[in-house]
Amino acid sequence: MYRIRKEASFSAAHHLRHYQGKCERLHGHNWRVEAVAQGHELDEGGMLLDFGDLKKALNEVLAPFDHADLNTVPPFDTIETSAENLARIILEALAAKLDSERVRIVEVTVWETPTSAATYIRND
Repeated sequence: MYRIRKEASFSAAHHLRHYQGKCERLHGHNWRVEAVAQGHELDEGGMLLDFGDLKKALNEVLAPFDHADLNTVPPFDTIETSAENLARIILEALAAKLDSERVRIVEVTVWETPTSAATYIRND
């Protein structure tokens, strides 16, 4: 089994609607995102997936979030803007762009701070 990882980042504000405490107020983070692709076979060039292709897709998925109030960006206008939900939504969007018979996006980790992260792992 092969795995590759790519990181990207974006800056955005948000607030938690169903939370009592300081995070219910509008605040911002410099979010860091790591995406993991996995597969059993390499292509003719000896790669699972070109890092550049993963970078491009990840940047496309993150673009609507950058310098935005996440609570106004679909689907976060109706669901909580937690790191856990961000990880799932980002994984699903990346999978729609990159999954093939040979390669699957299997994991996304989102850091709100350098020491606090949430990971969504695909089980299907």
